[in-house]
Amino acid sequence: MAVVPSAANATPGSGVSGTVLAQGTTDESLRITAKGRTDVVVRTLTIAPGGTTGWHHHPGQVLAVVRSGTLTRTLDDCSLEVTGPGGAILEPAGARHRHLGRNLGTEPVVLYVTYFLPAGSPLSVDEEAPDCAAGQPAARSGTVGEDG
Repeated sequence: MAVVPSAANATPGSGVSGTVLAQGTTDESLRITAKGRTDVVVRTLTIAPGGTTGWHHHPGQVLAVVRSGTLTRTLDDCSLEVTGPGGAILEPAGARHRHLGRNLGTEPVVLYVTYFLPAGSPLSVDEEAPDCAAGQPAARSGTVGEDG
């Protein structure tokens, strides 16, 4: 006969509170892996109307949730992904995932972003635009914060 703990045996918590900053759903399988020491950075990122992150990649994985506004991302193959409030984005690590984030709307895009980076790595690395992106923004502008 197995003994299953009951709620009566649980230890109640005290002095703990939490606030949900953002909540979203991703259609992608969520798998976060790390090799060696890993820096975890959580921050708010704001992109002003008309702003762009510039073409870049992340040395590690990134998980972001759109708090407000609509983020339009152009991927390395120049396909577009549009993510609105409550949408989640999972970006794999590495230069093979070069992309550009833009705010094409009239209100700021606010993201809650968690970076899983090899220890000591920058949050992002600037990239040249792919050939298919001729005529799209290449330089950083707007309010994207340090190391978009």
